[in-house]
Amino acid sequence: MSARYDVISLFPEMFGSFLDLGVTRRAFATGQIEVHLHQLRDFADGRYRRVDDRPFGGGPGMVLLAEPLAKAVEFIWQQRASVCPVVLFTPEGATLNQQAVAHWATASGAILVCGRYEGVDQRFVDTYVSHRISLGDFVLSGGEVAAMALLDSIARLQEGVLGDQDSHAMDSFGPRIDGLLDCPHFTRPQVWRDQVVPAPLMSGNHREIEDWRTDQRRSRTNALRPDLLTSRRIP
Repeated sequence: MSARYDVISLFPEMFGSFLDLGVTRRAFATGQIEVHLHQLRDFADGRYRRVDDRPFGGGPGMVLLAEPLAKAVEFIWQQRASVCPVVLFTPEGATLNQQAVAHWATASGAILVCGRYEGVDQRFVDTYVSHRISLGDFVLSGGEVAAMALLDSIARLQEGVLGDQDSHAMDSFGPRIDGLLDCPHFTRPQVWRDQVVPAPLMSGNHREIEDWRTDQRRSRTNALRPDLLTSRRIP
């Protein structure tokens, strides 16, 4: 089953290299995830295709107009012959995590609205937006980077995209490691600048190796992200 994601952006060109490069390109090339890019100005009226204006009440910056965004969403719904979720990337949204990514990875898709400038007219948000997503407590110049982050995280969960299908299950936050941070990893040479690969990894004893990795996952999570242990009630 394929999923379709429509991206509304003032800068759809930003997605060119993203869709064509890296291991996740397989998901886009095979059609497991269809990505359709829409230039917001194509839905604006007038000679200058204006999509923003100054905020009522004064203040800095510009606000994206509701009408071009509404026309874009309604056009996409008509193309899709169905009403699908509309996602706005905004600091007020829920912080994206692996649980949310897993949900979107099995969904049929959505419309991704990439905001710009000071924000989006609230009337559009109240009328059309069903989900709000944030990457964290900081502000980006636009939603394009956030949209790419969501698409990338979704793509790598699709079957056949990664070389080893178990890879994502063993990643940080993955189900095979109980939602913990991943353990440290090492490769050749065995000694690098006087630092030696931990002995258990060189033992050849699979039980010893797995016990070491399990201990490292728990200790690293406790040291670096103790909130994961508390919020997920991991013993």
